[in-house]
Amino acid sequence: MSQHYYHLCCRYNGKVVRINDRNGRVHVGRIHRVTPHKVYIEPTIGRGGYGFGYYGYGYGFGAPYGIALGFITGVALGGLLFW
Repeated sequence: MSQHYYHLCCRYNGKVVRINDRNGRVHVGRIHRVTPHKVYIEPTIGRGGYGFGYYGYGYGFGAPYGIALGFITGVALGGLLFW
């Protein structure tokens, strides 16, 4: 399954996405980089997503952090979420 998410994240590289993980966390931000084992996301500040385990405030993007592809349970484009 992680192969599916790897290709999906590569396709959405540079786009704002919402990623759900196995722990029930929701990560919202722009995909910064994708490796075969991790996706690095720049958290969207002020959009209600997790960034380093807390909610951000303000506007823009925070420092990128990695999410293991094996922990991802869903990826959705951010443009579909914010209207």
